[in-house]
Amino acid sequence: MVVITQDMIKQFQILMEATDDPLKIAFQNLHKGCPTETVIRFLKARDGNISKAHNMLLDCLNWRIENGIDQILSKPILPAEFYRSIRDSQLIGLSGYTKDGRPVIAVGVGLSTYDKASIHHYVQSHIQINEYRDHVILPSATKEFERQISTCVKVLDMTGLKLSHLNQIKLLTAISNIDDLNYPEKTDTYYIVNAPLVFSACWKVVKPLLQERTRKRVQVLSGCGKDDLLKIMDYENLPHFCRREGSGSSRYTKSSPVDDCCFSLDHGFHQQLYSYINQQAAGVEPHALSN
Repeated sequence: MVVITQDMIKQFQILMEATDDPLKIAFQNLHKGCPTETVIRFLKARDGNISKAHNMLLDCLNWRIENGIDQILSKPILPAEFYRSIRDSQLIGLSGYTKDGRPVIAVGVGLSTYDKASIHHYVQSHIQINEYRDHVILPSATKEFERQISTCVKVLDMTGLKLSHLNQIKLLTAISNIDDLNYPEKTDTYYIVNAPLVFSACWKVVKPLLQERTRKRVQVLSGCGKDDLLKIMDYENLPHFCRREGSGSSRYTKSSPVDDCCFSLDHGFHQQLYSYINQQAAGVEPHALSN
């Protein structure tokens, strides 16, 4: 792993000082008072190559300007029932935190259908969660755990995975590229759990599409992964699909406890996220995050 030196950081910062004002403003909006940490992330993403890291950051900033990313948390997906259908078909949520304070993002890969909206809306939803993580969840965790927290872990549930999921490769590749190019070094580890036999065949197709640094962070755990994950998080922070062997399904039902499934729009995480976006859209100061 490359060691990022102070000299690298200084050279990178000199390059950033020479950029045009719109990019400087976009950079300020991106780093939110932590420019050095942001520079380090992009340097790590390009193995310490200053020129490549600088170009990567400029591409990211231009992407943010062209797509209005700084305003995306003030653009709710409406109506609410349509957004609920997105949450029912794009299973993702926050299950808790690791023992050292990193957010635990749970993703129901195998049971996500992505069939209730356009690619645009699924990508918008994904970016909103990324932005909320970076500008609300991580600062809140930093304050709560009294240490700088700038990364998360992801637990990917493969329950229900089929070869037909490869039909979604265009959308999944788009989301993966957005994360790799514009949110580098934000996920420490990707834990794969509940992997069926077909996972190996799917992985052979998906693996070459991922950045090498992303592939190196993937760990396939045995069964539901509970024993391994309990080494880094307490039981109550485990995603519901990791809490016991043979849980059968990561999809929640109407009879399931709301607090037990972080995928549900009724879960506290999604309620706070959607409320935050609507308050931003209305020009109201959002309420502080409650853990």
